[in-house]
Amino acid sequence: GSLTDSSTMSKLASEGVREAIRVMFADSNSKKRKFRESVELQIGLKQYDPQKDKRFSGSVKLPRIPRPNMTICVLGDAQHCEEAEKNGIGNMTVEDLKKLNKNKKLIKKLAKKYHAFLASDALIKQIPRLLGPGLNKAGKFPGLITHQEKMSDKIDELKSTIKFQLKKALCLACAVGHVEMTEQELFANINVAVNFLVSLLKKNWQNVKTLNVKTTMGKPNRIY
Repeated sequence: GSLTDSSTMSKLASEGVREAIRVMFADSNSKKRKFRESVELQIGLKQYDPQKDKRFSGSVKLPRIPRPNMTICVLGDAQHCEEAEKNGIGNMTVEDLKKLNKNKKLIKKLAKKYHAFLASDALIKQIPRLLGPGLNKAGKFPGLITHQEKMSDKIDELKSTIKFQLKKALCLACAVGHVEMTEQELFANINVAVNFLVSLLKKNWQNVKTLNVKTTMGKPNRIY
């Protein structure tokens, strides 16, 4: 599948997408919410049988951070916890994790508290032993952070990454931005997200029934 292959070429009409963005922004501006609304991409699939066809999952980094207020917790060695502390990022040491005593309720609570986790080299292999399958079940197994990486970069990367995962239903949704972005930033994010998703599908665009974008409180705007 080279990029010129028509089955994977973007079938999004850019003007249609831009129009949808303008409608969403205007709508959101006219009803000032007390919080920054996210923009969600909603995907409806067709000719796909989650029972038979491969259930796909994949992650892609968007050009702009879709969820700036995403919360992250570092499960770190001493150095990483100190760095996280300095940056105002949630963190837990091995000792903190041991205190949870593999209590399912507490681990579930921890998984709920943060959107995502990062873990130091030294800790990542111990997670199953320390916490059991709780984080994994929540779809939040930690990403790896090494001492060669700048923590703030790693966190931005994590905040920029979205994940598509087909479970049993033929519809998917994920945050691709927010209403304080410029039209161009949101347009770029939607483009990358849609084209990546389509590349995961068995028959590419033939599996796409509908695409909508909507703000948290707004109504869906169809873009495909």
